[in-house]
Amino acid sequence: MQTLSLGAAHHSGRAAVTMAAVLKILTTTFPFFALVLCGYLAARRRMLPLEAVPGLNGFVLFFALPCMLYRFGVNTPIAQLLDLGVLITWSTAALALVSLTVAFSRRRGIGWNDAAFGALVAVFPNSGFMGVPLLVALLGPAAAGPVIFTMVIDMVVTTSVCIALSRWDSADAQGAGRALRQALRGVLSNPMPWAILLGALVSVWGLAVPAPLTQTIGLLADAASPVALFTIGAVLARAQLRGAAGHAPAPDLGDYLPLSLAKLVLHPLLVWGLGSVLVDAGGPLAQPAWVAVALTAALPSASNVSLLAERFGADNGRIARIILVTTAAAFLTFSLAVACLV
Repeated sequence: MQTLSLGAAHHSGRAAVTMAAVLKILTTTFPFFALVLCGYLAARRRMLPLEAVPGLNGFVLFFALPCMLYRFGVNTPIAQLLDLGVLITWSTAALALVSLTVAFSRRRGIGWNDAAFGALVAVFPNSGFMGVPLLVALLGPAAAGPVIFTMVIDMVVTTSVCIALSRWDSADAQGAGRALRQALRGVLSNPMPWAILLGALVSVWGLAVPAPLTQTIGLLADAASPVALFTIGAVLARAQLRGAAGHAPAPDLGDYLPLSLAKLVLHPLLVWGLGSVLVDAGGPLAQPAWVAVALTAALPSASNVSLLAERFGADNGRIARIILVTTAAAFLTFSLAVACLV
């Protein structure tokens, strides 16, 4: 009886420790998802005019987020920003998942444009608006470099490939090449990669930035996380309200639910599996970076894919559904991934 009591006590103790760990994770992740919910409710209830959402998005994209990324670029060693193991793991998983999701969509009779943007929304996590601040809060400042590098890969490689594929319906290979060049021009006009590069150069060259400018950048950087998360919710609500106002038919569940599952389950499993192979083989991937990129893959879909889909004439209702489903479900699935990996 004593042995059983000791065993039961030991099991109870382990359960208590596990429960405490889960509660600690939820305590960290809850504020981030709560801010998304606040933005969603504000737009749904028209406390925030829908016309103001692009302004919020512009503030985050062109001011706050570049300043936050610049600050991380200054404070992150260049080796963490340009990690070969992260490049191999992330790009291989992304291209594999793009191939799988495009093949799935094409088999269902979906055109190249919608198939390509469905693939992009299943592969591109919300690493900028949500991932960098959330993973730094969970894993510490060392997580910033790998997460930022995945974002650069997605902006330069994954997005360009998917935009090129999206043109396959209405154009030949030359048209796809033209779309690829258009995507690359979009990357060059995006302030975020330039902010990361500028921060890295300031760090490498040891440049002295005047204190007033540093303080201004700091104020904008501090605003990035809360405003970006609030904006995610507002963007999701606006997309949903616009879809309802247009009386567009609801997307078929089979067209968006599998892609939502691919984002939240298959993508992190692919990244985790490929990273595991590299780590076990003694490849150029350290375990902390492996954990960081696996958790990045477990994030919900990036909200800016909706803007791209709208610009290129894809089925934005389908894309918005995937972003909404992954964002709502990620509070649990992402927390579960953290409990398993951290």
